[in-house]
Parts: sequence; structure tokens; C-alpha cells
Amino acid sequence: MRRGSDPTELHNLLRVGIERGASDVHIHSGMPLRLRLHGQFIAADKSPITPDRAERIVFSALNPEQERIFRERGELDFAYQVPGFGRFRVNVYRQQRGYDGVFRVIPEQIPSLESLGMPASLARFTNFHQGLVLVTGPANCGKSSTLAALVDLVNEERQEHILTVEDPIEYVHAPKRCAVNQRTVGPHTESFARALRAALREDPDVIVIGELRDLETISLALTAAETGHLVLGTLHTNSAIRTINRLVGVFPADQQDQIRNMVSESLRAVISQRLVPSKDGSKRVPALEVLVNNKAVGNLIRENKTFQLFSIMQMGGAHGMQLLDDSLSKLVASGQISREEALRNADDPKRIKG
Repeated sequence: MRRGSDPTELHNLLRVGIERGASDVHIHSGMPLRLRLHGQFIAADKSPITPDRAERIVFSALNPEQERIFRERGELDFAYQVPGFGRFRVNVYRQQRGYDGVFRVIPEQIPSLESLGMPASLARFTNFHQGLVLVTGPANCGKSSTLAALVDLVNEERQEHILTVEDPIEYVHAPKRCAVNQRTVGPHTESFARALRAALREDPDVIVIGELRDLETISLALTAAETGHLVLGTLHTNSAIRTINRLVGVFPADQQDQIRNMVSESLRAVISQRLVPSKDGSKRVPALEVLVNNKAVGNLIRENKTFQLFSIMQMGGAHGMQLLDDSLSKLVASGQISREEALRNADDPKRIKG
């Protein structure tokens, strides 16, 4: 069972998800086809997918090398392209009942900030020529799409070399004014860390990191940001303050003072986002927390007083800063989301107005 086997059955299931506007298509052995639709996990059919059928569908997406790795490891991440139909970020894995696959739909067109419902003011974070800009949030909150929109702005407006390191490549960036080279962990490079070490010798102006996963990757990202590169990346953290604490906290205690200094100097901005169901249930809208590094922010990071960043962000509207709870309150006031959803997603429900 390889990609050479007929993938028609898989494509038919993926088409169901695309036609219904799903963000993810779930193929689970022994369960009906399920979709992630506007954040809700719903059944798209009543008939369970038998283990044999699930195995056939999952393996039809794999080439021989991917099949070898999957059988050896029991799980695999990769990108799956159906020409003229769609692109997907895929995770396949083996579980108690058999083989499963989750297919994340990647739009063929790179989104703009406007199409994502993001404020146009975020575009200014692509004007930096060095430093670190992070897009953070929980899983399935649109980090990759926001990052792709920012990269596309750089690609349209500057004449530079963009190098991306991803696992796997999601949005494909065709060169516009920039030269764009995209590398996948696994087929193209051993790890994020190895690719970043090599990147410093490949003369990039902009380095895009799909995910800052570990100490070595974070360390190399900070070094790259300090040595004249604009570094754009994502991190699984739920707020701007937690992002700063995570950047520092992955390092041993005896290195953290030095890392705080590096972060205080190299960090440019943190965009922390969540996707919240709209009031009419037809889509999800972004709620944003934004931290912009300035002298006051840098001093608090350096002095290990990140708990005081809350006050800076609360009063920092003139600098483009915003707390998540204030963003949620604005969405309630504009009628885009319900107060109940705002309370469910708030850091401090008492701050929700409206």
C-alpha cells in the first residue's frame, strides 16, 4: 500500500472536507469521517471507517520512503499535494484500533492579513531588518496562516533572501521580489537546529522558523536575530508574557541572565492569537494580544520583572500594544462574538466588558 496505490478514496474524503469549509479532515480507524469545522469537531458521516479501509486510505498518501519511516516510527508528519485540488499538512499515526490520519487544509493562496481578519497595523512588524518577531498561541489558532501572511508581505515589498525551515512546508511561497528557499525537516535537513546553524552561512536576510521547539532552536534563533537577521517564528504559548518566560525558562538557571539580555535586545514583537467562534457560528475570528518591545519592556525583561508587562501592555495602545481581554471586549462590543465566548477565552473574565 503506497502512493502508487489508488488515492481516489482519500481524495474523495478530502473533497468532502474542503467543500464543507473544514480546517481539518480526520480519518480514524473504526470511526466515521470527522471534520474540524469552525473549531467544532463534527461527524461528517454515520458509517465507521473499518480498520482495513483506514489503513488503505492512510497508506495511499505515502511514498515508499515515507512508508518506511512510518512503519518504523509509528507516526509521521508530511505535506500532501493534490495538483489542482489542494495542499494538506498531514499527521499519520498508528493506534490501538489501526491507522489514523489528520489532514490540515492549507489554502493554495497565501492569505493576507485582511483576509485573516487581522489589523493592518501588524504589517509594520515586517519592516524590521533584524530582530525576533513571534506569532504564538495554542494549537489550531491560525499561527501558520498569520506567519505566512507576514512572510508574503516581505516577499512583496523587499528584495532580499528569505529562508524558511518548516516541519513540513505548509504554504508554498513563490519568489516575488525576494528569493525564497523553503526547507523541510526530514527530507531537506536533519533538524530545525541543524538548519539554523547552516542558515547563518547561507546569507539569508529573513529566517522563518516553523516552530521554536527546544533550547537549541531558541538559542540559534536569538543568535540569528542578534547578528543582523529578521527572524520570524511561531511558539506554542498562550500569552505574550508566557512567551517571554518560555524563551528564558528553557535555558539552565546559570544562563538565564544572559538570555534575558539577549531577549531584551533582539525581541521586536509578540503577536499572541486565538480563534474564537463568531456569534452566528459561521466562522472563527481572531482575538489578539500584542506586545511591542520598547525601552520600558526591554528593561522589565532584563530585570526579570515580566509580571509587570501586563501594565505596560494595558497602557501601551499608542505603541500598538493590546491585551487579549481588551481584544475580546472589542469583539463583543462590535457584535462579532458573544459575551459567553469572550468569557470562555479570557485570561481574566472580570476584565471582559459589554
